[in-house]
Amino acid sequence: MIENPYYTHEFHGDYDLIGLGEFALEEGGVVPDLQLAVATFGELNEAKDNAILVSTWYSGTHQIWRDVYIGPDHALNPEKYFIVVVNQIGDGLSTSPHNASGANASIGMSRFPRVRIGDDVRAQEQLLREHFGIESLALVVGGSMGAQQTYEWMVRFPDKVRRAAPIAGTAQITPHDELYVTALCDAITSDPGFKDGEYSSNADVVDGLKRHAGIWAVVGFSTEWWKQELWRGLGFGSKEEFLTGFLEPYFTAMDPNDLLCMAWKWQHGDVARHAGGDLAAALDRTEAVTRIIPIDEDMFFPVRDHESELELTPHATIRVVEDPAGHLGLFGITPTYIGQVDQYLQELLDTEA
Repeated sequence: MIENPYYTHEFHGDYDLIGLGEFALEEGGVVPDLQLAVATFGELNEAKDNAILVSTWYSGTHQIWRDVYIGPDHALNPEKYFIVVVNQIGDGLSTSPHNASGANASIGMSRFPRVRIGDDVRAQEQLLREHFGIESLALVVGGSMGAQQTYEWMVRFPDKVRRAAPIAGTAQITPHDELYVTALCDAITSDPGFKDGEYSSNADVVDGLKRHAGIWAVVGFSTEWWKQELWRGLGFGSKEEFLTGFLEPYFTAMDPNDLLCMAWKWQHGDVARHAGGDLAAALDRTEAVTRIIPIDEDMFFPVRDHESELELTPHATIRVVEDPAGHLGLFGITPTYIGQVDQYLQELLDTEA
């Protein structure tokens, strides 16, 4: 186990660790004592039919959802819904390579087993059912890797999902994203300080993490973000200041093995494997009323990739968010982003399902 002050309540606010015990993984590994970091907002009603599940994205935690998406003035309204945000396995708060200790000591650091999107979703379903008694969800929503988990829910547990909103993420990894994630991983593992995953501190891998941040700068933000110098709205005087003052500090605080764990999941996200590789057959299983919500300037998950999956998804419509930030617009850094998302989520929640 490595001590990292970033992964604490001081940085991320309130959350509970809820244990699921021994958890078998789809790739054959086992987590001896899976702990999920869970943040809840609002109250579960007596019928237990007002629950919303939020799944997290790469590098993200419940914090961004709490700060940007959830509140009485948003569609994700805790005065009306019981909102459960589950931090994905390997994100640094739930059981992860860097914090594996005690019963999990045998899988710490480089020994951490491969985890799939399906493992996250099975763990979430078990958590909701066993801990909260929730059998049906009013909505499943997530962005990017959270969208991958949303699609997994739709295909794996179609009778439990009444509505679904995958935001800026697809049901099947694309060749472009697969190559991109390889570059992200190589930036980290090529740092001599990585030591095959057995470094003593994330600071040992700071150069690799900075390169990792630099790759995000190129593709995470759109060409329009840089062309229009929209980083000035965040108080930076140059694009170089934005990189060293925003993106680099964000990623260099994180644990390299945790990022690699999530990256492997992202790179292997594909609901088609539930139907022998047939994406159409897998998506045809879905019963949820669905809003597919891409971001127009997203360079990872362009609108056309969402449109091709829309044609295969029953009960689905598409709503496009206009945001020059691109994929990292998910962080709500432009003033017009969250209003559009709220509108589309509210439309969905107001739809009979």
